[in-house]
Amino acid sequence: MRKSVPSPHNITCCCRSGVFFGAVWHQERCGAFGDGEGQRFFALHQGISPPRSASSDQVASHLVSSMSKKSEKPAEGKEPESSWKDVIYNPRTGEFFGRTARNWGLILLFYLVFYGFLTAMFVFTMWAMLQTLNDDAPKYRDRVASPGLAIRPNSLNIVFNRSEPLEYGQYVQHLESFLHQYNDSEQAKNDLCMAGQYSEQDEEPQKKVCQFRRSLLQRCSGIEDTTFGYAKGEPCVIVKMNRIIGLKPAGDPYINCTSKSGKPLQMQYFPQEGTIDRMYFPYYGKKTHESYVQPLVAVKLLLKKEDYNADLILECKVEGSNLKNNDERDKFLGRVTFRVLVTE
Repeated sequence: MRKSVPSPHNITCCCRSGVFFGAVWHQERCGAFGDGEGQRFFALHQGISPPRSASSDQVASHLVSSMSKKSEKPAEGKEPESSWKDVIYNPRTGEFFGRTARNWGLILLFYLVFYGFLTAMFVFTMWAMLQTLNDDAPKYRDRVASPGLAIRPNSLNIVFNRSEPLEYGQYVQHLESFLHQYNDSEQAKNDLCMAGQYSEQDEEPQKKVCQFRRSLLQRCSGIEDTTFGYAKGEPCVIVKMNRIIGLKPAGDPYINCTSKSGKPLQMQYFPQEGTIDRMYFPYYGKKTHESYVQPLVAVKLLLKKEDYNADLILECKVEGSNLKNNDERDKFLGRVTFRVLVTE
């Protein structure tokens, strides 16, 4: 805010009254000067030096002009007002977001060292843990003692019209794709094993694989009937056990399927009686048993005309061994339930 500047007349009156901006002077001190001397004295008191040959009016004008310029200058030592831009970058202190470049450098260095240490510790911990693992088999295998069952085609709802190839074509294609690895030409590369005995090969670095030829599935092999019975309304469903490393089922396991619809159904099993030979056990893992294939059981549903257009619920279980098949908490442990609906 600009200060008000007194006029030359006010300065003269001020001198005569003995008052200089709040400083009280004795009347005889003021009376010792004329108007011009009083104005010159007041100018010298304010730090202004007018020319000595100037008249009283010129001294007064020079005094007013000088005081006006002084009032327009900002007070020395007063900092200019800060703005919101200074929060981002302050040009007076060189701070960026409230910190200097040195402070930011120290912070970045701290976090670089801190997170570098955490990363090194994590990598070392993972490396130490991996040294305890086996590449061929999981270290802990006690949580899954019995295998689950699955079916092919890979659907728990098999619904089709036997007169419409487009409806059952997806099931036929899935079965054909799945059984490709069981072709006799592919299985000829594997070994003939002793039936009824476990194929234990604990000491062998590379495990042999026992043959399971597609032709063992006979009427459900897709060799004679390329539609797997779907065109005739007698569909084939293939049941397989999931792989478990080291599993050696006791007894003579086999697959047994029953109808849950309240009406009996005729079924045919391949191989005979749905048996699963023990020579396909144990399984040693994907790395050491690269070409291993699970043994299969094909179930052919011999449906009659009265069985068409009705929901048929079937449940298949693995029986004849110590494998679990009645755990209420796991509906697929040792068993599988699926639905079949054939229309015409």
